[in-house]
Amino acid sequence: MQNMSLDRFDHAILQALQEDSARTNGDLAEIVNLSASQCSRRRARLEEDGVITGYTARVSATALGFGLRAITRVNLSAHSEKNAQGFADFLDRHEEVRAAFSVSGDADYVLILMTRDLTAFADFIHRHLLPHPQVSQVRSEIVLLTLKEECGVPVG
Repeated sequence: MQNMSLDRFDHAILQALQEDSARTNGDLAEIVNLSASQCSRRRARLEEDGVITGYTARVSATALGFGLRAITRVNLSAHSEKNAQGFADFLDRHEEVRAAFSVSGDADYVLILMTRDLTAFADFIHRHLLPHPQVSQVRSEIVLLTLKEECGVPVG
């Protein structure tokens, strides 16, 4: 997939699908000025080559009662492959963790957490994250207002 050659039609298809993944090949054909069969072949190639990795719906967290999002920085007490894997397994088991990144800088990991409210957030931090045997420090910031949140990847 590295250095894959994508032309303007591929870029247009990717952009259109990132805006609305439910678009049919007929819809794509109108947007990118190709036939539906050409769009279908290109879409299939993009899927087979791993450029398109799946299709999802964007769901409103607020509509489902999730009112708190936090950015949490975590430091581990010791660094080893076993500790890193153990922490990754822990993250996989908790749906409050919506994204997790191993980072450079003053933290080992940055987590994006989502909970229904401050009580649920505090419960996760105090009952699960802080007691984890590999965690030495946790620092969190509560998101007050989302100024920008883009889905997908720039394909221009």
